Formats: sequence, structure tokens, C-alpha cells
Amino acid sequence: MTDQTSATISELTSDTPIMAFAQLQLAAPLARAVAEMGYETMTPIQAQAIPVVLQGRDVMGAAQTGTGKTAAFALPLMQRMLKHENTSTSPARHPVRALVLLPTRELADQVADNIKQYGKYTNLRSAVVFGGMDMKPQTLELKKGVEVLVATPGRLLDHIEAKNAVLNQVEYVVLDEADRMLDIGFLPDLQRILSYLPKQRTTLLFSATFSPEIKRLANSYLQDPVTIEVARSNATASTVEQHFYSVEGDDKRHALHQVLKDRGLKQAFVFVNSKLGCARLARSLEHEGLKTTALHGDKSQDERLKALESFKSGEVDLLVCTDVAARGLDIKDVPAVFNFDIPFHSEDYVHRIGRTGRAGAAGLAVTFVSKSDMRLVADIERLLKTKIELEPLEFDENLPDIRKQGHINDGRRMYQQEAGDTRREEFAARVPRAPRNDYRREPVKSQDPFFSKPYEPPVLTPDAAPSWEASARPGVRSVSSNIKTKRKVAALFKSA
Repeated sequence: MTDQTSATISELTSDTPIMAFAQLQLAAPLARAVAEMGYETMTPIQAQAIPVVLQGRDVMGAAQTGTGKTAAFALPLMQRMLKHENTSTSPARHPVRALVLLPTRELADQVADNIKQYGKYTNLRSAVVFGGMDMKPQTLELKKGVEVLVATPGRLLDHIEAKNAVLNQVEYVVLDEADRMLDIGFLPDLQRILSYLPKQRTTLLFSATFSPEIKRLANSYLQDPVTIEVARSNATASTVEQHFYSVEGDDKRHALHQVLKDRGLKQAFVFVNSKLGCARLARSLEHEGLKTTALHGDKSQDERLKALESFKSGEVDLLVCTDVAARGLDIKDVPAVFNFDIPFHSEDYVHRIGRTGRAGAAGLAVTFVSKSDMRLVADIERLLKTKIELEPLEFDENLPDIRKQGHINDGRRMYQQEAGDTRREEFAARVPRAPRNDYRREPVKSQDPFFSKPYEPPVLTPDAAPSWEASARPGVRSVSSNIKTKRKVAALFKSA
């Protein structure tokens, strides 16, 4: 890394004074849109990243979740692309100049919506493509020409192979949630996409967490990058109150009811580790009187969008979800996040609890820890560089014992008895049950008198032969019925 870059890092990681968006001197269309969205003061990541992106430098930006990273890369890119805006109806005059890649469909939809709002007073066109939806409407929009394309990797490759998207004029590439994009699951698709792009381009990476391995990998895609860290790496927001309660698996739902009651919470995210566990927990909580919806990868895209919309509008209280909802989703005023299951990867803990306490608001993060979770808790301690204290949780006596309604375990069958179900009792009253194995019952006596008589030894005379010898025919060799005897044939010649 050059001295110039090192100096820039030193300058950007120092305390930066609070700046207003008016000081950026954005173009009038962008400034008008930003003002209508209520943006007044820039967050630290925005204040430090926007000037660097406006210079055309590669950036690796790390900031806590909920600090406005979308505006930190979208606004300066659109400012630089205004020189290309035009009112022509020809698709050739609107090639893709900025590509934004994201790991999840929900995050792609959210970022695309923000970009549309930023550019609504400009002639820049934007579009979003992601899986789970019909390709035809997306194809029609791409054929019209777009300057800013927001996409998930899999669906973008589909459009590239179908010749719907041409990326040979891309000037800017953004990897949002870059640590996930550079993960082994996305890396092959990402490398294929980058092979279609010009080598001379500006690359921006933004995320809340960067492991040393991801940083080394990211440097291979960046040219003389500027590293911006507005907080300690992998840190959680100071406005989020974190609690780790020692609760065994069968009591976790009971504990969830207890915390909701004690804190008076109206809405919350509830994270689990598997799709099956997500669906079962949502059904169970719904049965226990909580308005609940589930969000996981096995749902169709329409169902996932409807679940998010119902949670945003307040129609449901709890959004039970997998890590598909852990990254980037910006839902305002969510007071709490529950980790019903501790995430397998410690970085996901930072992203999960980032769904609350966004933009400086207060939030609550509650994690239920069982004995089998201690290794995962130790991983979180190493990531956060802090000691985690487990707290006991007392249950109210008047709280309904939901364990009587059955228990739910991830990956197992759910046993649940409906309240007031008396069918078993009614059946038992009508049909008397046979006695179970009672080994004290009297043995059953045989009806044959022969088996009731005592043993009598046989009377034998001294000269009498054994009965088995008498039955045998003397002098006769017994031959098996399976052996065929030789046929006797008359001899033609006598032997000499």
C-alpha cells in the first residue's frame, strides 16, 4: 500500500466533525431528493466515505449496521454519473455504468428502492434483478437501458447468459455486505461476474464485519484502496443493550414470553438457525397467541415480501426468521432482537442484533444460551473482544406453562396437545382397556388331562429289548428315498 493511501487512512480514521448534507454540494436533483427523505446530518461512515468515492478511489468501508452505508456509496456514484444522464429513449444511450451486488433478495429490493428515491429527480435509470421472480418483467426493464443495476449474483448470471445484461461499460462496482459476498458460497459466481467487467473500474466494498481472511481476499479485487473504519472492527452499536440468558432448550419459548411481558415489547425479530425450526417455531408462537410470521429461504419470493411488509406495517408482532433477514434490512423502530438459536458464525451475531438500535436509536438484544451453546458463546467473545456474563431468568408463576402445550425442537417432530381435548378420555370410557403386562396373574391351565398327570416311569422286564430296537427291521439296510437304486441288467457275457 502506498504512502498516499496510508496517509488517507490516518486522516479518515481520526475523529471527524459532524457534517450536514448541505456541505457536500451535491447536484440540485440529488440534494432535493435527500432533503425530502429527511437527511440532514451525515453519519460518520457517510462523512468519511462520500468525499473519497467522489474522488474515484477504491474503498473498503467497515461500519456498524444501521449507519447509512447505502447512502455512503449511492449518492457519490450518482453524482459522478450525472455527466452521462440524457433523455434519449434509445437503450444504447443508457448502458449499465454502476453495478451493486448484494447477497439476499430482500436487501437488493431495499437498496434498489433507496437508489430510486435518490435519483427520482434525475434522468438516471435504475433496476433490480433477483431470483424467485419471473424473468420477463426484469428482461423488459433491462432492454430499455439502465445506468444503475442492483442484483443478486445468481439471477444476474442468468441475465448475462440470456444476453439481457451487457456489462462492458461498467465504471463502478459495489459489493454490499462484502464479507458475505466474498464467502466461499458466493465467490465462484462473483468471480464469473467480475470477468465480464472492464479491468479499469472503481470498486467499493462495504460491510459491518471484516475478518482478516476476507480483508486479504478483498485486496486482490481493489487497486490502491482506502480503508475506512469508523468504529472498531466487528463492533456492535453502543445503543444496543445486550443480554445473554441461561435457558435450556425446552424453556426457550417460555423465556421469550417472559421477556416480552417484562419489557412490554410490541415487535421483535426472532432468529433461528434452520428453515425447519423457523417454520415450526412460528406456528407454535402463533398458537400461543402471538401474531407471528415466518421468513426463510424455502418460502417463495412473494411470501417473503408479504411477510416483511406485514411486519413493517405492524400487522404482526414477531418476525421469526433465519439469517436471510440478518443483513442490511432497515426496518425503523424495531425495539428488540431475540437470538432463539445462537448463530453458527459469530459474525452473524453482529449482523442480527444490528436489526435494532438503528440510526442511533436504543435497542435490545436477547440471546438464549443452553449448555450445548457454550462453544458458540466463546466464539462471540473472541469476535467482540469482551467477556460475556450469563444471566439467570426467573419465570412468573402466573405465566401460562406453555410446555404443557408441547415442545418444539429443531429438526424433530413437534408434539402438541390441543387444550380441552377430551377425545382420549371419552374413548377410554367407552372401550375398557385390557390390563397391561401383569406378571402376577395366574398361569393359564391346559385342558388336556394328560399334561396334568404325574410322571410314571415305564415298566420293563429284564429280557425285553428296547422299543427302538424292536421297531427296527433286522437285516434291512435303510436307504434314503433321495438315492436311486441301480437297475439290475442281465449280463450278456459271463466273466471268465
